[in-house]
Amino acid sequence: MEIEITPAEPGDLEQLAELLAELFTLESDFRPDREKQLCGLRLILDNPALGRLFVLRDQGRVAGMANLLITVSTAEGCRVAVLEDVIVRDGYRGKGLGRRLVEQVLAWAGMEGMARVTLLADRDNKAAVGFYRELGFDRSHMVVLRRRLISPASR
Repeated sequence: MEIEITPAEPGDLEQLAELLAELFTLESDFRPDREKQLCGLRLILDNPALGRLFVLRDQGRVAGMANLLITVSTAEGCRVAVLEDVIVRDGYRGKGLGRRLVEQVLAWAGMEGMARVTLLADRDNKAAVGFYRELGFDRSHMVVLRRRLISPASR
């Protein structure tokens, strides 16, 4: 294995969408929709102020990804980030690569002056919750609520 973590490139989008399809079959709140996933990935890739896509590569092949969205916290008084879409391909799991990917994303966020990184994990995914706890993430007292503004059919 020749592992490296790099920013995503336009040529990665199809493989990233494949990873998101796998991820969204594991999460109870989401469903895979290739066109939506490609649209979202392009928005991030084309607008660095929105966030960054990080790619875990093995000899050029996409083996994992993480999405770091950038926002501003009035509580912190500065930029913060939301970590999403962390996934490592099945054959690469259990080798510490997910940890390496998230640690590099966190290091980048720290170098960029972000005060906090927040993430959401499926509450039923005990492995993911444990993984993030081991990386120093703590449970919050906040509750996630959401309201759909646009029906998927009207997009």
